[in-house]
Amino acid sequence: MPPRSTTTERQRRLGAELRKMRTAAGITTEYAAGLLGVPRTNVPNMESGRSGISPERVRTLAGNYGCADQALVDALADMAAERGKGWWEEYRGQLPPAFLDIAELEWHARELRIALAVHLPGLLQTEEHARAVFKHVIPALPAADVDARVAHRMDRQQVLDSAEPPRLDLIIHEAALRMEFGGPGVSRRQLKHILDVSERDEVTVRAIPFKAGGFPGAGQSVVYAKGAVPELDTVELDSTHGPEFIDSGMQLHKYRAQLDAMAAVALTAAASRDLIRALAADL
Repeated sequence: MPPRSTTTERQRRLGAELRKMRTAAGITTEYAAGLLGVPRTNVPNMESGRSGISPERVRTLAGNYGCADQALVDALADMAAERGKGWWEEYRGQLPPAFLDIAELEWHARELRIALAVHLPGLLQTEEHARAVFKHVIPALPAADVDARVAHRMDRQQVLDSAEPPRLDLIIHEAALRMEFGGPGVSRRQLKHILDVSERDEVTVRAIPFKAGGFPGAGQSVVYAKGAVPELDTVELDSTHGPEFIDSGMQLHKYRAQLDAMAAVALTAAASRDLIRALAADL
């Protein structure tokens, strides 16, 4: 099978976990290739995500690598078994690949913990708010690119209505709630939308008021996506040059602690709704 022309973050993650497992066992790529009966070059391609691998081969490698974590092996085999293209593939060639990776990450997550200090979470943005946000991109985007980004952001929200939506735990700073992208009318409708979504059983929205003062992570936007097993958790960080995906165990531990610290200073869900209602009433 020829190498893939494009590799998604999820495909790279599957390969990275297999490489991590192999190196921990002290096994060479030559030996791994022999286990599968393939040329040696196939193993680096599999471990970089450039080539696919069957669930059976994942289990063969894991067994020979001595991996005793059956839940992890099952999760990796399930990743290898994924076939077909998600809805986000419709945007390939129209948007940067990382936008598609974010949508795929959200789609497969079991739980999403999101913390933002200035922007509102894309999964809760209204179309008019999102359009106002993308109009502030530097350099300015052509109208067609703005349309594509807005449509993609709206399509991402279908994960909330999927058969098994992820648990969504949102921490939003008052600064983000007060930012008037698009003007008072747009902001008022945006806050009303957040209130409506916050009433869902699987969604919790908590606000950090200005009076809470400083806290860890005040300058970062963080998405912590829980995978099928803790080893497959991923953190996505936003920056001006695009998203960054983090999955090392030590870094995941640090971001879990940061999110816990932010949650500790946030208002309760009920008090947060009261704050959002008050902000909307002032617009």
